[in-house]
Amino acid sequence: MRGSWQLWGASGLIVVGVAGCMLAPDGYDEERELAEAAGEPYEAAVSERVLPEIGEQPTWRELLARAFAANGELEAAYFEWRAALERVQQVAGWPNTSLMPSFSTMFSDGSMTAWDRSTISLGFDGSENLEFPVKTRKAAEVALAEAQAAGERFRAAKFTLQRQVLDAWLDLTLAEERLRLARADLELLRVVAATAAPRVESGGPQSELIRAEIEVREAENRVLSLEAEARALRAALNGQLAREPGAPLGIGDALPEPRALPEDDAAVLALGVEANPELAALVNQISGRENALELARLMYLPNINPFAALTGGISRMLGLAVMLPTNLPEIRGGIAEARAMLAEARAMERQTRLDRASRFVAALLVLRNSAREAELFNNSVLPAAQLMADTMEQSYSAGRTDLTALIETQRMLLEVRLVVAEARIERERRAAEIEQLAGIDLETISPERERSNP
Repeated sequence: MRGSWQLWGASGLIVVGVAGCMLAPDGYDEERELAEAAGEPYEAAVSERVLPEIGEQPTWRELLARAFAANGELEAAYFEWRAALERVQQVAGWPNTSLMPSFSTMFSDGSMTAWDRSTISLGFDGSENLEFPVKTRKAAEVALAEAQAAGERFRAAKFTLQRQVLDAWLDLTLAEERLRLARADLELLRVVAATAAPRVESGGPQSELIRAEIEVREAENRVLSLEAEARALRAALNGQLAREPGAPLGIGDALPEPRALPEDDAAVLALGVEANPELAALVNQISGRENALELARLMYLPNINPFAALTGGISRMLGLAVMLPTNLPEIRGGIAEARAMLAEARAMERQTRLDRASRFVAALLVLRNSAREAELFNNSVLPAAQLMADTMEQSYSAGRTDLTALIETQRMLLEVRLVVAEARIERERRAAEIEQLAGIDLETISPERERSNP
């Protein structure tokens, strides 16, 4: 009797020591730390969160901080990542099946004691075989690769949201600049219309007055349309920031300062392809499917079901049931499916890499051209137009030119200012697109990093 209890005591200690063991793959702890750091804004319940405040004229960094904390789709992408990490823990647990103790007793008229008629057994659940640890670890590696891909999808969602917010902010900034220039143009046209009536009374053509009035009406309509557009864009941007549509959101009278960009296009392209979150997710997916193929091949290994039993003081037994993989067509089919899915992931990664590189190059070319155009107009054309307007104003003051010529010169200056604004805004749009494609904030690219990525 004493030996039996010692046997069962030792078995219990082994069970306690093994139960809850986690065959975590390499990289699991690091991925979990990354997820925990990224999830700090989402720890509190939605009703208890305090979103970052926005000033009267917020910078684009303040807008992004608010959007990151408030956006539900980004939060959903984060929790998808966390759920994928929890699945790693689920499949990495070993033993992978539950213990199943049982008790039975015989009904006999003999002289056997109740203890000798009783049988106590301990084994694993027969409905799920105990896997070899190598299978469990490989399944955990598959799950970790999926979790890492989910983490890259979260990063991609963050940069997608960043581009959306920056695009909305740039749209509103350009709309406000167009509105300012349109109002200035309207005032100039009103001056022309006011002076047209006296000229007609003094014998000038009637068509001159009619044309001036038409131009004023067209300019008034343009101002009203731009005002409506600015209100709509402000409401849309407020929506992205989880604010009321009509909440005040100042832009300021000046265009945003151009963001610093690396000068080496080859270095930027190399970094963009290297760090693209969609590509990184596909690379992780390939790794997961490589492990899935290896796991499918491991299905040829048999599973085991160890068990122990004792019947009172009469007998003690240790046993091992071996589950042979006899369903060979299913195993071969699983291997073929895993191989096909791996080929699919590799083909997708190859095509995505080509597509992202092409889009990256196109965005970079547009950015450089917009920067060149903005520099040309801002440093050459705009000063020349300003000089012409100043000269014409001096000539008008001296009586050497008429008001119509002065107004036309000033309107030309407004058109040049609009071209400069559009070029500068287009440059910033493409910068935001490059950040989305690269998965890197441009400000984080140091000259040393550029040189190390030729």
